[in-house]
Amino acid sequence: MNLEKVVPFGRSLDEYIKMFNLTENDFKKSILSVADGPASFNAEGTKLGYKINSVDPLYIFSGEEIKRRFCAVVDDIIKQVENTPNDWVWSYHKSPQNLRKNREKVIALFCADYEIGKKDNRYNIGQLPRLKYDKNQYELGLVSHFLFLYSAHFDQQFHINSIDEILRICREVRIFPLITLQNKISPYLQFIITYLENKGYKCKLEKVSYQLQRGGNQMLIITK
Repeated sequence: MNLEKVVPFGRSLDEYIKMFNLTENDFKKSILSVADGPASFNAEGTKLGYKINSVDPLYIFSGEEIKRRFCAVVDDIIKQVENTPNDWVWSYHKSPQNLRKNREKVIALFCADYEIGKKDNRYNIGQLPRLKYDKNQYELGLVSHFLFLYSAHFDQQFHINSIDEILRICREVRIFPLITLQNKISPYLQFIITYLENKGYKCKLEKVSYQLQRGGNQMLIITK
């Protein structure tokens, strides 16, 4: 997969549950979903009574503008997926066209909730590596398809600064996936694990049931 910049491609609540091994106990916690984009995780989770806030620079735009950005990139992404059949695992989405349908469903749920969620302060404008939240404001921080995935776009120091910032805000952090857009383990992963362990954090690589990119079925759990 070759992308010039971060694309607005969101995931569903069910995908988040599988990507991060989320349990009912996890959903009793206050959750900050970082770089959440047009995911329906917040919309679906809020309806179930979960305490979820999302933060992304994308939220400076209206829901219609975000949807137009999605529509501008989805054809190219699905075409790249179809042209690289050996790079993908279809146990969840079944096919490239089903992947497209699932992403269209996700952004529809997101857009239906977005303006209400902004009024409720559930969708906050913010950009790593600096966020506006207080120390230990959230119990659980989730980062889906941003850190490590875009290693070619953001350097190692950006990753370090960003993870330090999320750990300032959240008592536990989970990051998925740990591979790049080229389906290779991020070159920053081992250095960052060593860096965090030297600071006294506990780092754990945990296998998850979700996999779309071949080899992308692990998350990093960081606890204080």
